[in-house]
Amino acid sequence: MKTYEEWKHCITVLCGIPLTSAYVKERLVALRNPADDKTEKFRQFWGEPHLERVIDCFEQAERELQ
Repeated sequence: MKTYEEWKHCITVLCGIPLTSAYVKERLVALRNPADDKTEKFRQFWGEPHLERVIDCFEQAERELQ
């Protein structure tokens, strides 16, 4: 994933997950929580830079929903 548009396409089209306000907020809480087990596994597998890009994408989605 290089761009927000690619990320959004992956989430909404390929995965079929609607980017609702509730979903975006839920994911941001989890992704910002270093104690969250799934977030830690994500970080270990994909690395910190990718985690930060994903957080940035969710933050952009949150701004679009406002």
